[in-house]
Order: sequence, then structure tokens, then C-alpha cells
Amino acid sequence: MKKTFNVEHPKIKMARMFEAAKHDIKKYLKRERNKALPVEADFWDFDCKYGATEQDAKVIHVAQINEMLVQAEQQQLSSFYLEIIAKPAQRMSKPSAQ
Repeated sequence: MKKTFNVEHPKIKMARMFEAAKHDIKKYLKRERNKALPVEADFWDFDCKYGATEQDAKVIHVAQINEMLVQAEQQQLSSFYLEIIAKPAQRMSKPSAQ
């Protein structure tokens, strides 16, 4: 998903537009996580970028998406760019503490 979300609308309040954007993002993540994994993979990992524009986008962790949307709402941005790319990954074993 590479998308610029426009959260300004003449009839819909900005808070509702941010909620709709969050819903779309959660729906996309759920859809990607439900896809069949390749044999060598354990889970779906996501490469994410967020910014006010596509050129300003910086790499973030998937868990930071909600925080970034809350910040965008507080700053009253009229639009924001979000890129989420799914990739298969394997879990790393933690080193044993002795």
C-alpha cells in the first residue's frame, strides 16, 4: 500500500476522516497477514514509511503507525503519506542468558 490520505472534506469532520484512514490501514494489515506464507517464512513483516508528503517519508516500525496518525491529527495535517510493504520473514531466536 502506497497511499496519500487526504483527510480534508467539506462535510465530514477531520476526526472521522482520520478514523476512516486508521480503519483502512488496519484492514490492509489484516488482509496481508491472512495471506498464505511461503514455506521458509514464519510471519509477515512490514516495511513502513510515513511522512507529510511522499518525499518527506521516513522509515517507521509498523507499531508506530497509530502514534504517527495521532500526531498528524494533533498537527491538523490536511494529508499524509503512508507506505506499507509486506514481506515474509523468519523469527530470530533470542540468545540464551547464562
